[in-house]
Amino acid sequence: MRMAVISDIHGNLPALEAVLADIKRRGVDLTVNLGDCVTSPLWPKETLEALQSLALPTVRGNHDRWIEEFPDDKLSSAERFARNALTSQQRRALHDLPARINLGDGILACHGTPNDDSTFLLEELLDDGRFVPARRDILKTRLEGATAARVVLCGHSHRQSVIHGPGECLIVNPGSVGCPVFADITFATNLEYRSPHARYAILTKSNGSWLVELLVLDYDWASASARALANGRPEWAMALSLGHVA
Repeated sequence: MRMAVISDIHGNLPALEAVLADIKRRGVDLTVNLGDCVTSPLWPKETLEALQSLALPTVRGNHDRWIEEFPDDKLSSAERFARNALTSQQRRALHDLPARINLGDGILACHGTPNDDSTFLLEELLDDGRFVPARRDILKTRLEGATAARVVLCGHSHRQSVIHGPGECLIVNPGSVGCPVFADITFATNLEYRSPHARYAILTKSNGSWLVELLVLDYDWASASARALANGRPEWAMALSLGHVA
């Protein structure tokens, strides 16, 4: 069995198209989407329509939920852009996605933690905006309610990672397809250097064990950066073209 895992597309259509083409070339049995599908000053509507045509098993991300639940004054600029780009039916379709999906064979898919789409599973956020690996006791608490899972797929932090967690549970974060840095967060300028590449993962099961490949792809990030700039978001344009915000 070969399973592709994508997450945190954030309305970046050319990045999604590059990842989907690579997935097709490599050949998989199933592709799973871990949410945060559209929020950005890029192509929210077009990205959602592309995803709906594929009908992938998809988990609801925190941004997928927020653009339906929150009033405008509680949303970031990127979230308001996405809300205004979608119809009410499209926003409701995102909001109605499941918070987590049991994929069978001991595989659980979620966005943040199994119980909270707004909490990072594998990282802790320090006061200065830096991410550090979560301590073992914190990770164990965050996995409560998912003790039967042998594989947990998570996104949210946009950071590729593979670890063996409690009870040798395999935890995989595929990274972000289309958003190396979410430029609307207040501490974005404090984050480490990243890269503008599109990221995803492939899991292959053979003889009862999982092989994990973390993929990092070139795509036309100049077009994504130009789109952000045309929509009045120079900080997003920088993040998409360089992988960091000045």
